[in-house]
Amino acid sequence: MTTTFFFLRHAAHDNVGQYLAGRSPGVRLGPAGRAQAFRVGERMQRERFDVIAASPRERTQETAQAVSVACGVGPVVTRDELDEIDFGCWSGKTFAELNEDDDWRIWNQERGTARTPAGECVEQVRERVCACMGDLAQKHPDAGVVMVSHADVIKAAVCHVLGLPGEAGFRFDIEPGSITVIVMGGWGSKLLRLNEGAS
Repeated sequence: MTTTFFFLRHAAHDNVGQYLAGRSPGVRLGPAGRAQAFRVGERMQRERFDVIAASPRERTQETAQAVSVACGVGPVVTRDELDEIDFGCWSGKTFAELNEDDDWRIWNQERGTARTPAGECVEQVRERVCACMGDLAQKHPDAGVVMVSHADVIKAAVCHVLGLPGEAGFRFDIEPGSITVIVMGGWGSKLLRLNEGAS
């Protein structure tokens, strides 16, 4: 029995790439992001899945809802294990501000061992996303599951499947609105697609 996980990164919010949204409240999709989420929903009509799970952040919930409406699958299930990394006081700061912070530079240079101000490390992110996958695989064998999450969380899952260290996430991109597919069974897991666009 195998479970297919469709990892979707949330669609772009208006200021993606300009500041670290993290777990800041109120970060929602703008018009461009809603249009992108609509395209993701249309793209997912070509896939078979029974469940949509999403991080509690507004931008992931809005993306998941677009997929739910387009595909007639729902309701969306909120899973805290899919939440963004807890960046603590870094959340909401611009990248220009963060680049002046020595701890931020250490975090980016030593992702395998460094911790955020809130105390979370990449290994903890990997543990929680993999636990979520294991739980949903047990509940939905021989089914498809959509997981709407964040770039670093998806990277942690991919690194786990490929047997890569956590810091290897810097070697590939997970773009807003992208689709990454992982299959899990009793034999293990494998990566089928990485960072596929929704068009």
